[in-house]
Amino acid sequence: MPCRVTEGVQTGAAGVAMYNRAVQQLIRDLLVSLGENPDREGLASTPRRVERALRFLTSGYGADVDAVLNGALFSVDYSEMVIVKDVDFYSLCEHHLLPFFGKCHVAYIPRKRVIGLSKIPRLVDVFARRLQIQERMTNQIAETIRETIDPLGVAVVVEATHLCMAMRGVEKQNSVALTSAMLGAFQDQARTRMEFLELIRRRDVATMGPAEHASLASVDD
Repeated sequence: MPCRVTEGVQTGAAGVAMYNRAVQQLIRDLLVSLGENPDREGLASTPRRVERALRFLTSGYGADVDAVLNGALFSVDYSEMVIVKDVDFYSLCEHHLLPFFGKCHVAYIPRKRVIGLSKIPRLVDVFARRLQIQERMTNQIAETIRETIDPLGVAVVVEATHLCMAMRGVEKQNSVALTSAMLGAFQDQARTRMEFLELIRRRDVATMGPAEHASLASVDD
């Protein structure tokens, strides 16, 4: 496969980065600074592995949100709540470059268009796979959905474990951080907001019957 090297970055025929020599050298220098021998058997390939891992974990920077969503926007006569819950994600805290991970719950009330359900987890990955703080990621997901389909409302709740709190600092292994973004109807209408929060708390939503759904607070018009 033909490839080219530009300022230490080798790319393949499609222009996709294969590796970055400068980043690998930085990782090698870091190992030396930590008192390690980067040439020993266990570490000889570590700079390459870490560089590739970081490229994947920050691939959200190069993602095109429009390309991720625009192929799956549909005009539908539907104005009830759409929820995609328990979306697993992994991200990197921008303060310590340590992982934080957990679940993201996304809901919106369509006005005229809906988003293909599989695109919601992809959107979460776009903003999770970069150096992040949980609060900003939560808002970015909500604002992107609002800007893309102009729904009646958007709600995003993120619950995450932060290794910067578990492995170092306060060392609280059982702490979970919760953040939310409520826009439109979810911000203005308490009943709508409460229905969403009730649904994401329940782990048996898929098996609920009509009577159980009816017992939940309805979405205001």
